Amino acid sequence: MGVEIVLNLADKLLFAATGKPLNDLQRTIVDQVWQGRKYFEIADAYGCTEGHVKDVAAELWHQLSQSLGEKVGKHSFRTAVERYLYATLPPPLAPKLHQDKPGTTVAPPAPATANDPNFVGRDAAIAAINTLVNQGHKLIVIQGEGGIGKTTLAQHYFQTQQFEVVLELLMAQEPQDIVAVDRVVEEWLRQDFDTEPGREFGVSLARLKRQLHQRPIGILIDNLEPALDAAGKFIAPHSRYVELMRVLADRRIQSVTLMTSRDRLCEPSIPTEHFRLPGLTSAAWQDFYRLRGVAIHRPTLNAMHQAYGGNAKAMGLLCGAIQTDFEGDMVAYWQEFYDHPLGVTDLNNLVISQVNRLATLDPDAHRLFYRLGCYRYQAIATLSKAALFALLWDVPSDKQRGLLTSLRNRSFVDFHKGEYWLHPVIRAAAIARLRPSPDWIITNRKAAEFWSTRVSRITQRQDALQALEAYYHYCAIADYEAAAAVLLQSRDNRWQQFLPLASSLYRMGLVQPVLEAIAAILDHLNNPQQTSELQNILGDLHWITGQIHTAIADQQHVIQTAQACLQSLADHPDNQRQHYYFRMLEVDSLLSLGLYHLDLWELDTAAQLFNDVIDLAQGTRHYRWAEKATVGLALVKAYLRETQMALTLAAEAKHTFLSAAPPAQSGRFAYFIQRLGQTYALLGETSTSVELYQTAIAFAETSHYIQVKANALKGLAEIERTQGQYQTALALHQQAIELLEDIGAKCDLADAYFQLALTYQQIGQTDAAGKAGDRAIALFTQIQAPAQLKRIQSGQHYSTTL
Repeated sequence: MGVEIVLNLADKLLFAATGKPLNDLQRTIVDQVWQGRKYFEIADAYGCTEGHVKDVAAELWHQLSQSLGEKVGKHSFRTAVERYLYATLPPPLAPKLHQDKPGTTVAPPAPATANDPNFVGRDAAIAAINTLVNQGHKLIVIQGEGGIGKTTLAQHYFQTQQFEVVLELLMAQEPQDIVAVDRVVEEWLRQDFDTEPGREFGVSLARLKRQLHQRPIGILIDNLEPALDAAGKFIAPHSRYVELMRVLADRRIQSVTLMTSRDRLCEPSIPTEHFRLPGLTSAAWQDFYRLRGVAIHRPTLNAMHQAYGGNAKAMGLLCGAIQTDFEGDMVAYWQEFYDHPLGVTDLNNLVISQVNRLATLDPDAHRLFYRLGCYRYQAIATLSKAALFALLWDVPSDKQRGLLTSLRNRSFVDFHKGEYWLHPVIRAAAIARLRPSPDWIITNRKAAEFWSTRVSRITQRQDALQALEAYYHYCAIADYEAAAAVLLQSRDNRWQQFLPLASSLYRMGLVQPVLEAIAAILDHLNNPQQTSELQNILGDLHWITGQIHTAIADQQHVIQTAQACLQSLADHPDNQRQHYYFRMLEVDSLLSLGLYHLDLWELDTAAQLFNDVIDLAQGTRHYRWAEKATVGLALVKAYLRETQMALTLAAEAKHTFLSAAPPAQSGRFAYFIQRLGQTYALLGETSTSVELYQTAIAFAETSHYIQVKANALKGLAEIERTQGQYQTALALHQQAIELLEDIGAKCDLADAYFQLALTYQQIGQTDAAGKAGDRAIALFTQIQAPAQLKRIQSGQHYSTTL
């Protein structure tokens, strides 16, 4: 099956689920996963981190699952798509399936209109124009930014349709050079219809109209925007063009008029239909380069296509530069110019001329345009009107909507159902004007304030990602303390948690963005409170990603800082807030250290740390940390086979988290409920364990806590194995591993592979057990967990690696 079919289907499914089309990174993920590539390869091709690709992919699979009605992940995507197509298409129409080989180009069949090597990928546009014509529209404006291919499309349309005569009018670039409309009509009548014009313009129009009644005529009016004013109406010296347009719009004539324009035509007396021309697809770019003999490297081509928004002129200019200056090596070209999208002189001139015209016609809209360059259009790919209006702090509210309309009418912003964005080339031009301007700092501050105030409560990943955008704006202006405050701003969620944004993000599986965000600013901070809290969160992130010894160092540093601050506060007993805060950091870091050493299988050290937390926190305002430490200590005692002590501690914790706490608040402790389920499983209390795991999964699904869900599924798989339900166990193992792979949780993933190996071993599949066991050993080796390796080697017979 061609990947373009899959991309179109994914686009339709995502739109059904979210009301938004695939963004560029999502399209790249679908394309590359279909070809069997791994996330790190996709990240390398796209130019971002592997963690960011995983985060975006996880959300994409979740959204596609809603539309397909079944669980979709990286490994099940192909099967789900094929099943969907065969269920929805009759057998004669169902596409033939084949495996695209990674690293090769599988070009779709050349379209019927592709005889001209300069014309690719516009079958849908031709069909759309034909639909408008069949509906009776006579005057159609093909609108889009410069270089998108408007003129080429219009010319090709007239070449391939059944018109006896085609008239063309090219508007001059400068308004003073535009030909008067009466001279245009006179020329058409004399040269094309062999008819003498009248002495009055109205008479000439009447004679032209009679000609248009008699036979099918095509009329192309190219590059209309120089004739339009700031309001989209014909400029005063050429207002009589309106009279010509009325004639051309008459539904009784046989002609069709196509006009190309960057700007929208807004003459109220002219019945006009606008067709907004989108960029070419990546498949069309592949056809274009293939026809010119350029060797295609698909990841590079996709990156170029994404950067230029499918712009047709850019496609041709880049092809020429690749052939002329880089001997046809597109990879070498893109390595040189990927961070400078306006590096091609002709393209730069095209964009700059368009921007300069906006600055002349509508200075206020021009100011909004370049301010919009501050937004990133990455994790949050589109903007609401409120986001745009937030940058118009110095414009009266009754004028703001008009400035947005001005940008829309001039093709400076892309939009769909109330959402707006700049494609990368246009954004590059906006940033180039914003950065040196006096507006740079205040614009980023206003954008950051918008994102921070927009999100008051985090109930889904999109909320957290929107709140995180404020961080990037503060970093752009080097206000690192404000950036830290964004990460540490606490908000309620639906389970009565009041967590810092950074904690909410990583619990939702967005580990890599938070890790990178904290690391980028930590050395710039002088506030010990901000530094300590961020390093405490950073420790958990390093733990999740398998850098467990770095995590231990992080928490030890937090403890040292907290204890030093508590010592300095000894002479200020009235500063209760600071006392509370630094004691909280101390006990939280001790609890984290206990969990880290538990994952390293250093059980005695973990037990001591949990006891330290209980001693420090029990009976104080920090008693919640003592309750959590009780769960950890119960699990350690269960591993050490101190059954009675483990049962006593587990029962105490179960009462605290499920019986004493209101149900609405129990979700706050989903991680520890899952750990408690693990404890009861070890103690042989299977029904209680299953109940706890299912409770944890329910909380995790609602709050998007992926790590908890994965570990609970892993625990249920172990129970199914002990009960001889091996196929169910294997399915649960696979679900858990996919989730842990997606978020990069190496410690949990290592144990998941170990448990999978044990299941394969019990059903006699020694090869599969060996592969899973070797994967577990490799991960524990990376983590530097010798006690875990010893544990595996002492009780397994499926690996020959160690």
